[in-house]
Amino acid sequence: MNELNFLPAATIAEKIHAKEISPVELLEAHREQIEKLNPLLNAYVELDLGRAQEAALAAEKAVTRGDKLGPLHGVPISIKSSISVAGLRHEAGTRLRAGLIAQEDAPLVARLKNAGAIVLGTTNTPEMLMAWETDNLLYGRTNNPWDLTRTAGGSSGGEAAAIASGMSAAGVGSDGGGSIRVPAHFSGICGLKPTPGRIPSTGHFPVSAGPFALIGVVGPMARTVADLKVLFEVMQGPDVGDTCSAPVPVRWPDSDEIKNLRVGYFEDDGRTPVMEEIRAAVRKAADALKAAGFETEPFRPDGLEEARELWHEFFVVCGAMLIGPMFKENDRDLSPTLKQFLEMAASEPAHTDCTLLDAWIHRDLLRARFLAQMEKYLILLCPPAAVTAFRHGERNWKVDGKTVGYLDAWNYTEFFNLLGNPAVVVPVGKSAEGLPVGVQIVGRPWQEEQILSIAAEIEGAFGGYKIPRISQ
Repeated sequence: MNELNFLPAATIAEKIHAKEISPVELLEAHREQIEKLNPLLNAYVELDLGRAQEAALAAEKAVTRGDKLGPLHGVPISIKSSISVAGLRHEAGTRLRAGLIAQEDAPLVARLKNAGAIVLGTTNTPEMLMAWETDNLLYGRTNNPWDLTRTAGGSSGGEAAAIASGMSAAGVGSDGGGSIRVPAHFSGICGLKPTPGRIPSTGHFPVSAGPFALIGVVGPMARTVADLKVLFEVMQGPDVGDTCSAPVPVRWPDSDEIKNLRVGYFEDDGRTPVMEEIRAAVRKAADALKAAGFETEPFRPDGLEEARELWHEFFVVCGAMLIGPMFKENDRDLSPTLKQFLEMAASEPAHTDCTLLDAWIHRDLLRARFLAQMEKYLILLCPPAAVTAFRHGERNWKVDGKTVGYLDAWNYTEFFNLLGNPAVVVPVGKSAEGLPVGVQIVGRPWQEEQILSIAAEIEGAFGGYKIPRISQ
């Protein structure tokens, strides 16, 4: 095992600045790790090692010359293939876009490159991003580095597997229903779903527009909370291509401000049961915060069931209405995971103008009621999912004697896509089967700095990321 593959991204940048690490040596370590593990994990769908080598050489020369260096100078990263990276395939896992090459970098990719990051390649997704398991007809299935018989999650499963296994120092995913946070939970890393518009989604496919602009975002994934903070600072900021964009300045709270944030925590939503190991993780995280001086209280917000139902109206019903017609004459191009999604959605009537308008208004009224509750509990702590990483192809699970279905297991992330809250997942331990277990920290809109600060407290209490056996 090469320790260079598991240093935090922020530490890598510091060591490059101090001339303790060579960007070229660092790139070679990641190339070797990719060569060793990608055949087993299938995380990357396209590598760009030629240009990465050129960038690493240029980065090394800049260090030698004493040039001003960016906060991610020489750090090797990966990007989910649904995000535009100039010169690389931009397919989002579907044969309908097979071979499509991005002509320019998404704004967030340009910002990362300007900060000195080196893009190694792009990572695997389910077709059209419509699954919590990463598999498609173009590139096949991504495996979890903790157990190859299980999924790394979806839709940012390739990204999570690459980062968790040491094939990338950090990267970027997207999230419309848990697609950053569920893979982070499954793979034992950290992931941030920001407020819509805080990090521009410009250059993402499918496009975040209409109702999807309310729920779909892009955000950083990394092995440590400190790395999320660095990536967040680099990527955040307004862009005219994002309809939710707003000029919100970065403001990190001091320790006194953080300790004054009252935390409400809940172990389940009252509808979908949660594995005991995940419930225990929430309790332990709440206890750790209390021991650190935080005011923590059990609190389950009202409106969670309404949020679940409305998320379904936007993501499932609207998603099927948009995607289904694309495949009417291309059924053979339809992957099994997307076919299952469309079949699940087929039992729902399509929206009319009236039903969509009603759902939209209902969402805004519910959001106002929910945020009023958060005037007392500025931070919420809860599960990221009902289960840990599942075996490939599983679609239901027994939890506390009840059957949890595929679309229900991820309610705990979907709530906050619908409501527009920022949320971060951080690892806190392992299950009895040796699988990662994370917890989710939720804040008020535009308060990413607060939840990242709380996440750092929890990470510090439990030790954070652990290296999977496959990478050792």
